[in-house]
Amino acid sequence: MLLLTRDFEMQNGNLLYIQLAGVLGLSSLFGYLVRFLKLPLIVAYLLVGVVFSLSGLLGIVHSEVLIAFSEIGIAMVLFFIGMGMDVRELKALGRPLIITSFVQIALSVSLGWGIGRLMGFGPVESGFIGLTLAFSSTIVVVKLLIEKRDMSSLYGKLSIGILLIEDLVALGVLMAMTVGSSFAHAGFQESFPVLAIIFKGTALLLLTFVLSRYILRRIFRAVATSPELLFLTALSWCFVYVAISLLLGFSVVIGAFLAGLALASSPFYYEIQGKVKPLRDFFVMLFFVYLGSQVVVSQIVSVVPLIVFLVVYAVLVKPLIFATVLGGLGFRKHTVFQTATNLSQVSEFSLIIMVIGVRVGYVSSATLTAVAVTVVLSVLVSSILIANSRKVYKKSGWFLNFFERKGFTHQLEMKQKLDGLTDHVIVVGAHRMGGEIVRFLQREKIPFMVLDFNPRVIQNLVNEGILAIYGDVGDPEIVEFLNLDRARFVISTVPNFEDNLIFLKEIRRQKVEAYTILRAASPEDAKRLYKMHADYVVLPELVSGEYVVGVLKDHWGDSEFFRSRADVELKRLFRNKFVLL
Repeated sequence: MLLLTRDFEMQNGNLLYIQLAGVLGLSSLFGYLVRFLKLPLIVAYLLVGVVFSLSGLLGIVHSEVLIAFSEIGIAMVLFFIGMGMDVRELKALGRPLIITSFVQIALSVSLGWGIGRLMGFGPVESGFIGLTLAFSSTIVVVKLLIEKRDMSSLYGKLSIGILLIEDLVALGVLMAMTVGSSFAHAGFQESFPVLAIIFKGTALLLLTFVLSRYILRRIFRAVATSPELLFLTALSWCFVYVAISLLLGFSVVIGAFLAGLALASSPFYYEIQGKVKPLRDFFVMLFFVYLGSQVVVSQIVSVVPLIVFLVVYAVLVKPLIFATVLGGLGFRKHTVFQTATNLSQVSEFSLIIMVIGVRVGYVSSATLTAVAVTVVLSVLVSSILIANSRKVYKKSGWFLNFFERKGFTHQLEMKQKLDGLTDHVIVVGAHRMGGEIVRFLQREKIPFMVLDFNPRVIQNLVNEGILAIYGDVGDPEIVEFLNLDRARFVISTVPNFEDNLIFLKEIRRQKVEAYTILRAASPEDAKRLYKMHADYVVLPELVSGEYVVGVLKDHWGDSEFFRSRADVELKRLFRNKFVLL
């Protein structure tokens, strides 16, 4: 009787709650342990999936709900990528993105095919093995770049741009496989669906352009007064466009990306992102748990050599290809290293390609298992490398000299000579807080230079005739390039504590006499910076509170001041050329 009752309850949906309880409970436990070890949370989610695969608990491996939720996670990530796209930046990065992406794809497919043949696989299956190596994981890289706040850096933009090109190629491969499968079972007269796919794809792109240009901005401007309605409208738009994409025969990935692209450079981007982020993170977590659960232990032994080759290629060989090409194009070794490290894994698209290969009979289930294990292991290793990239870079800088092209630097690196600059101010970070400092120094005609890792900010500054260089304050070479010994003030508006600590240690190591003004995100960080002999540490929240108190004291009885202040502040924001809204 008890078993019948339990079966009845399971059939009525209670299994979903039990599965979610198991996934969330284990993810929280593993997440705590992983954070204690200072590893990225992705590692915890993948391990949880592997545990469920090994134990077979709760039927997680074959959970249709978990599969659906993981697809929603992918859709939301690509929605935000599309929304954050800036066509002007892609144009500036166009040539290096195209060259790097296609050279890597061509080499990976060729080498993968060759090794597959040497291992005894057939020519078609070897081709599938090569394809799995050609693509890196967009969802992994974007998540880790967001966590590190590196999305706006040059290497962040290069990584995302290369991933987008790879994703477009992967989508083309998936479409070709679908069409090819149809051709295999149809004659010439039934080949017209190919023309239909081309027509539908063109129509979808045109629809995206028209909606973006003439309709969506008005809709979002109308609902922007209510944060809750803005959140709901953004989600609605994402899922509606995904539904349209599916109805036209395209994937969730294409629909979500185009939905975001239609809102590209939207002024509501940050507000939408803030509202949807917790929901996105929840579904992304389920995606990684599902990914880890796809490891079939019973088939691993027979494909160990293939797994070893695939993992070594993804983690070591592929980054070397990226480093060689980017170095040849004139990028500095820090940019080269960070970009190559970001792309050192196998993509979830590779798994999808292999699944289709199994369905059409070109790939064995054992090879699919090898790719699933490779995806999990490569994501684990690359996540740890990306999270600790600054430490790894310090220890491997000497080796990276081999990839840096001597006598030529790509224009996006924005290197400028600082000869003759003395008794000057060094401003690290000209975004928002730093922008105010830059304008003050301009008005007072105080000599200064700016260091920032956002190419758009640097370009705006250079256009204004301001001495500015692209670089990361965590890069020792850049710090040496700043001529710290001749500076009067060093001001860092960077919120990252580790970056500021590294910068301050370098200043003290060089025995620089310049006054140091640094920014901290918390009182604890401020105390640690003061212990390292920072001259002044700014806590923006504390300063903001003091400013508001001062305004209230000075204008308590002046109601007109507050009514007129909004227009004044709004004009001031629009005059700020260095703040990227």
